[in-house]
Amino acid sequence: MSALGLLRAEVGADRWETVGRVLLLIVLAIAAAVVLFPFAWMIFTSFKLEKDVFSYPPQLLPSVWTLQNYADIWKRLPMEIYFKNSLIFAGGVTLISLFLDSLTAFAFSRLEFPGRDLLFILVLIALMLPFQVMFIPLYVTVQSLGMLDSFSGLIIPRATNAFGIFMLRQFFRAIPREFDDAARIDGASDFYIYSRIILPLSGPALATLTIFHFMYNWNDFLWPVLISKSDQMRTLPAGLALFMGEHVIENALLMAGATLALLPLFVAFLFAQKYFVNSIVMSGLK
Repeated sequence: MSALGLLRAEVGADRWETVGRVLLLIVLAIAAAVVLFPFAWMIFTSFKLEKDVFSYPPQLLPSVWTLQNYADIWKRLPMEIYFKNSLIFAGGVTLISLFLDSLTAFAFSRLEFPGRDLLFILVLIALMLPFQVMFIPLYVTVQSLGMLDSFSGLIIPRATNAFGIFMLRQFFRAIPREFDDAARIDGASDFYIYSRIILPLSGPALATLTIFHFMYNWNDFLWPVLISKSDQMRTLPAGLALFMGEHVIENALLMAGATLALLPLFVAFLFAQKYFVNSIVMSGLK
């Protein structure tokens, strides 16, 4: 092929690559718009008057902007208590789960003991079971222990998580074992290796799992509704849902409450988003 032909082929390949990138960007932009639209609708609705929520034709932006919905939801519901309970519940489960999940993952990934693979298979089975299958025996157990309507009843059954164990095990396996061998030559114990070597090298995975645990439990509805029996123990999702069920549905008011409930997750994600990619890249199956 002549030099001119090679040049034309190269230009054609570059053109197709550019077209492919443009199409990919268009698809990603459409997907992002589809995902973000409900959040935009929620936020803008929280600033609308109630009579404008069902206006026809529907309008995304409020005709009159108002903060009254935020003032009303704060007056009509004990939002301070709901925020405190959600923070204690989600934060407590996250801290305890990080410790127990990382310990278990360390044992599965770095230690040799009889039945290790069988136990890990049981963890994977637990990972595939939906919570709805287990919440009845869990509820009966919590009730028999007298932990209903308490933080211990909310937190202890969530103290560890199969997904967290699996994720951290995969990440820990990617860390070279030479670090362990060098530490053992110097007389280090297993717990020393876990706390001083493995955990400091696992920052991205731990940060990612922190966000996963915190978001899941902050948004959890079913378990807090089952366990909490009073406003003093209800979390934000449970409180908002029960408020909606006990009153005439006020959509603008509920959207204001949902927006307030979303803010802590948004802030947490902003601080931790840089760790997601690192964790996914470094925790591939081995």
